Amino acid sequence: MAYNLKQVVAEKPSRFTAGHRMCAGCGAPVVGRMVLRALKPEDHAVISCATGCMEVSTFIYPYTAWTDSFLHTAFECSAANASGVEAAYKALKRKGKIPEDQETKFIAFGGDGGTYDIGLQSLSGAMERGHDMVYVCYDNGAYMNTGIQRSSATPKFADTTTSPAGKVVPGKMQSRKDLANIMANHHIPYVAQTAAVNNFKDLYEKSEKAIYTKGAAFLNVLAPCPRGWGYNTEDLMQINKLAVETCYWPLFEVVDGKYVVNYKPKNKLPIEEFLRPQKRFKHMFKPGNEWMIEEFQKEVDRRWEELLNLEEITNRE
Repeated sequence: MAYNLKQVVAEKPSRFTAGHRMCAGCGAPVVGRMVLRALKPEDHAVISCATGCMEVSTFIYPYTAWTDSFLHTAFECSAANASGVEAAYKALKRKGKIPEDQETKFIAFGGDGGTYDIGLQSLSGAMERGHDMVYVCYDNGAYMNTGIQRSSATPKFADTTTSPAGKVVPGKMQSRKDLANIMANHHIPYVAQTAAVNNFKDLYEKSEKAIYTKGAAFLNVLAPCPRGWGYNTEDLMQINKLAVETCYWPLFEVVDGKYVVNYKPKNKLPIEEFLRPQKRFKHMFKPGNEWMIEEFQKEVDRRWEELLNLEEITNRE
């Protein structure tokens, strides 16, 4: 069946319900809702969620926005806990304590702070062991829940509370970690990078692939943050679109080691189109700072060309 958003919404009620306390214009609840919509209605899910914006705003005891089983873990432990539950589930099935026809999926969520940085060790271990689970990173580019501190997902030159843009040091001076490629080098069956664009088609289809691929899978999903990035709340979807159209956030997947670039803009936009609407980059547009935009553009272009080369190399006969 071809993807149709209206049909998906009609046939699959949201498993991530309204009434949570995420900020207006936040990308994370959009990610969570659409990932869970990719589940078959008859399947049960166990959600492991690291401490962060998603957890503190959606599971305030005794209230919850999650309709499936939910496990709040420490900041660094989302992947470890999900892999432990998955291992216990398989053991109980072998012992006949869980019906053979019961299908449960295991999905871990974490922000970039709990994934790129403090949770990388447990994530790497879970992927290397090959647990039948999906790890979803909702990447908002900083430690937003604790005050907008820089993370290794924060782009170069971004202004954060721990990398403030000043006259001497113009924001964060290190390049952003390329986590999707790091995960691909764990040689797991499925890795994808996606965003809420094109009527959610890319996000939904990759979520479905990740959930129903046997073995370990990883999704890196762009989740803009209005507080940390400094854009108008109603511009969430436009920010996502600009990230993709400038190739700052390419849409691609790695299936059994083969790279597939899912979208190649016909007219690739200059990176300043993505930077300009965000207050965290406003210092880059001051007179004399043009070199920062130029350097940022060079890095985006380099990474884009590397991705296209990986697609060509890994798909050779």
